[in-house]
Amino acid sequence: MPAKSSRGPWLWPLLLTAFGIVLLLNNFLLLGDFNATSLWPLALVILGAVILLRGDLLAGGDGRTFGITRGSVESATLEISAGEVDVQMRALQQEGRLIAGQYALSARPVMRVSDTHTHLVMNRAATPWYSLSSWEMGLARDLPWQVFVSTSLGQVNLDLADVITSEAIIATGIGDIRIIAPHEALGNLQITSTLGNIHLITPLGYYCRIQVKQGRFMGIHADENRYTQSEPNIFTSLDAAENAPLVEISVTGTFGDLYLT
Repeated sequence: MPAKSSRGPWLWPLLLTAFGIVLLLNNFLLLGDFNATSLWPLALVILGAVILLRGDLLAGGDGRTFGITRGSVESATLEISAGEVDVQMRALQQEGRLIAGQYALSARPVMRVSDTHTHLVMNRAATPWYSLSSWEMGLARDLPWQVFVSTSLGQVNLDLADVITSEAIIATGIGDIRIIAPHEALGNLQITSTLGNIHLITPLGYYCRIQVKQGRFMGIHADENRYTQSEPNIFTSLDAAENAPLVEISVTGTFGDLYLT
């Protein structure tokens, strides 16, 4: 079911009809000295406006809602290859669901189950080229997740504050990354961006140690009220709650800036 209604089916026929009328009048010399072919840049303007307003180029490419029940699943892996599509993730509030949210056309998660472990895969290559709506999903809070997210142009916004993370690898080419650190991580979190900025947020009471592998053109901006630098390029969060589990995070960047807040 579509996530929301669209006016897309009416837009393109009206625009094509109007442009056809202009060309017809021009062919019959009814527009005087006006050159109708000079209007072609307007098509680019319209295309850009449609993408900005709709998130997709065509009506058939908008987001679809989905939900998968948890059943007997006790652990899960989510693997996302998003290309130029943005990815948003958070903890799921609804009990009994494994994952729910919005996906692009034909990108509903492919699920493989082995005993009590589920492996979910979402691949940009499975979607039409014109489908540009962001992927939004909520993850069950009461089981450990392996999270693998990669994009080339898309941005990644992950709120993992209430998600149990067993392992995470987040990588972008040009897109920015914004991550709220999890309270508990059973393994290391790896965050990498080649050209984008990285925003890493540690909630109050969480205990995070962040090791930064800094490229020559990468800047580091750490909030001194939230972090202390114990060693070169190693930052530890302040005001951690007593007995808060340690979350190890590795950050690598070539260009762009890292913001620790």
